[in-house]
Amino acid sequence: MPTGVAIRDPREQLFNAAERVLLRDGPSALTSRAVTTEAGCAKGVLHRHFTDFDAFLAELVRDRIARLDATALLASAGTGAVCDHLTVALTDLFESVAVAIVSLVISRDELRVRLRPTTPTGIPVLTEAAAMLGSYLAAERELGRIDAGCDLHVLAATLIGAAHMLFADRTGTPPDGTAVRRVVDSVIVGALSTPPPSTALSRRTPMDRVGNRKARPVAD
Repeated sequence: MPTGVAIRDPREQLFNAAERVLLRDGPSALTSRAVTTEAGCAKGVLHRHFTDFDAFLAELVRDRIARLDATALLASAGTGAVCDHLTVALTDLFESVAVAIVSLVISRDELRVRLRPTTPTGIPVLTEAAAMLGSYLAAERELGRIDAGCDLHVLAATLIGAAHMLFADRTGTPPDGTAVRRVVDSVIVGALSTPPPSTALSRRTPMDRVGNRKARPVAD
């Protein structure tokens, strides 16, 4: 008889377990046994859904890439300060599992090979995130807020690289919104068509959401 209790998607259950291991213990601790133990299931469950562990990891990375959503960022084009929107986007990206996923990809040669069909160049996650920022910057350029001669590909890649350097140390204290904003200002100042508006506004700005966050503890 049906119990009426929904059965969790085993793939998503395994993906979430892998993320927890990755965030807590780092890429070197991520094994099929560690994942299934964390998920509370038999090791055979993983191999019923994936041909091998690298296939599992490749699908995990692709799934997390698919979750990058530029909708809110693109909708903000033409409003507020460009630097504020970029600061929020970069903070949201790197406060997530993105930094750990990038470390995982860099540490496993076979995983990078598996991901080449979908990310032919660059580092998976960072490449797609740069494309997301590039789309936003293109929208701002169309609105005249980014200089028409600006190389958006280089600008987006520089923003991603600089922000990643801030967040890359998993053992340290995560940077706050002020630190991220300082990097964004330095990278983008020459690309703005008009001087950035002051963030010391009486109304709530996108930066308020970043600056008011408490730093979360980071697992060793």
